[in-house]
Amino acid sequence: MTPKYLTLIIAAALSAASVSAHASGYRFGSQSVSSQGTAEANGAEAADASTVFANPAGMARLDGRQLMGGVTAVVPHSTFNDNGSTRFTGTPTGGLTSQDDFVPKAVAAPSLYYTQKVNDQWSAGMGVFVPYGTNLSYDWNWSGRYALTNIKLVSVTLNPSVSFKPNEHHAFGFGLNGEFMKAKLGQGVDVPGSVAAARATGSSAALLRAIVAAGGNPAALASVNDAHASVDGKDWGFGWNVGYMYMPTENTRFGIAYRSSIKHELEGGADWDFSGVTADQKVNAVLQSVSHHVDSDALVELRTPETLSINGFHQFNDKWAGMFDVTWTKNSRMQNINIQFPGTESGDEVIRQQWKNTVRVALGANYKLNDAVTLRGGIAHDDAPVRNERLRHAALPDADRLQLSFGANWKVSPNSSIDLAYSYLDFKEARGSYANDCRPGLTACTGNGETVRGTWNTHLQLVGLAYNYKF
Repeated sequence: MTPKYLTLIIAAALSAASVSAHASGYRFGSQSVSSQGTAEANGAEAADASTVFANPAGMARLDGRQLMGGVTAVVPHSTFNDNGSTRFTGTPTGGLTSQDDFVPKAVAAPSLYYTQKVNDQWSAGMGVFVPYGTNLSYDWNWSGRYALTNIKLVSVTLNPSVSFKPNEHHAFGFGLNGEFMKAKLGQGVDVPGSVAAARATGSSAALLRAIVAAGGNPAALASVNDAHASVDGKDWGFGWNVGYMYMPTENTRFGIAYRSSIKHELEGGADWDFSGVTADQKVNAVLQSVSHHVDSDALVELRTPETLSINGFHQFNDKWAGMFDVTWTKNSRMQNINIQFPGTESGDEVIRQQWKNTVRVALGANYKLNDAVTLRGGIAHDDAPVRNERLRHAALPDADRLQLSFGANWKVSPNSSIDLAYSYLDFKEARGSYANDCRPGLTACTGNGETVRGTWNTHLQLVGLAYNYKF
């Protein structure tokens, strides 16, 4: 395939987690350890500085200066079993038919929040968190290598915010978002299939003449291996978010928060490595030339999905509090992705996604065990943006999932506390039969023409730790 998969990595990534995150799409679902403890149901609680992310209007409820620093460790487990993946020629791709170590043993995402009460009406804050992320590394000889061998996406958002409280019942918040994304992707290139197709169609004579003219040995074609493509890209994008909180009583509040779409123009480079295709480098050079694959720049324009959250919180008594959150994500922004290679003859690669909008529903509760310890719990269901198995790609073997979370807050001193959280996420079985509409040899488009058929099974655990301090 083509390094144009820079798109998938980034596009999909932008769109919103594979097994290295836990919200649907590529969106990393936990930007706060205290929120994780309730399965992200506590958007209207506004109990600590992480409200900068959940709803900036919640800063109006915080006194003095508050700091929260945390980290969430994700421990995933995922397996893949092949169900008959094929080349563009219709023959089996060969290679390993099962994978059980393509996800990292653990990954970690930090977060940092700060808020400060300016006066009785105004507050300000800053958030630094990880909005998206994924990290998959399949074996280079697995059955789906022509779609993907590896993908890594890292991102960070800077979110300065302000809130305004005109009275005791209403608060408004606004924030700006500076989002940095960096991605790298690799995939196999189906040279063996191209050579076999040339022989089958009788067009191999021209290839042999070109090899001889270049001083290569045609006998080297007796043993042909895959080439490999890699691509990387990075970009800064900018957006905004707003929030409103209604507080009819001290014990009840409702919130609504909106986070805008962000436009990215990802620029990077594509590298094609044909050096290991045969033992004859002159033959390899000819094979790369006829493939029309050349090292080049890469460009793709993308928009991340906006989100809209509605949530509520109620303190029932001195011990119990309940909460809920419903978040809608406009993943439909991620339709087909076109990756351009300026300055080359290679046509765009079109990655079919056609994602659907999704809804996440969470319910949570707090229980005050004593003056020092508050226990938390929550459950959530999250839809996957993938419409069907024909649009499920190896870079995002996503499926609907159920999350169960537990957490606790321990007051170490009057001014400091520690948050702990644990979550278990179980994904539905994810069947895939993604077919690439392009094939080798075409200049109008780029692609391996493979069909990846298989089943992914995934579950993951999250462990969060955060420290809070009030000045």
